[in-house]
Amino acid sequence: MPKKYGVKEKDLVVTYVANLILTGKLRSGDRLDRNEIAEDLGISRVPVQEAVVQLEHDGIVSTRYHRGAFLHRFDDGVLREHYELYGVLNGIAAARAAADGNAELHTTLRALTTGLRNTRDSRGFHETAWQYRQAVTDAHAGPRLQAAIHAAQTFIPRSFWAAHLDAPAALLGQYQAETAAITGRDPEAARAACATAADLMGRIMCSELVRRGVLEGPVAFEMS
Repeated sequence: MPKKYGVKEKDLVVTYVANLILTGKLRSGDRLDRNEIAEDLGISRVPVQEAVVQLEHDGIVSTRYHRGAFLHRFDDGVLREHYELYGVLNGIAAARAAADGNAELHTTLRALTTGLRNTRDSRGFHETAWQYRQAVTDAHAGPRLQAAIHAAQTFIPRSFWAAHLDAPAALLGQYQAETAAITGRDPEAARAACATAADLMGRIMCSELVRRGVLEGPVAFEMS
């Protein structure tokens, strides 16, 4: 696999492992083959080990002395919990933004919300949504919160959302609600918008993974 310049090798490994999980190639209890990962990515074992440490810290794998690293339980409940945490963490930054009343940020978020509303393709929508999330995080999340949000993005791969054509229609209203809450200086409404958006994302992804046979259970979300 060709290297992606500008991306830390450790983060490349984390993304690679997340993709194995989301495609069903790695399932609960499976062992991570560090040599195979290093060979597939064309890197040394050092960043693979760094990634394993991060994945263990984030509750995705567990390591056993002299036995290796193994995937923790991964099912719809775990995935929904992951998105719930993502909503809470983003809600902290959004609530701070609402309390602060930064006019420059308000202008940026209004422009990005207009971009979301006018975007005609899924990839463009989610790239703009990523910019929106980053604008709030950069302005109102300290280093600890930024690190936690980054860790919570493990199961929010851009490639998945860019390919999910129906998601923009479901998510647009939540970005509009968050922008209204932040510009209207309503911290609790900003938290609620982030929580609702994350819940929608979690249900969409769970539903898709059930369809793909990665997860078991009923379809968790149907587009209207």
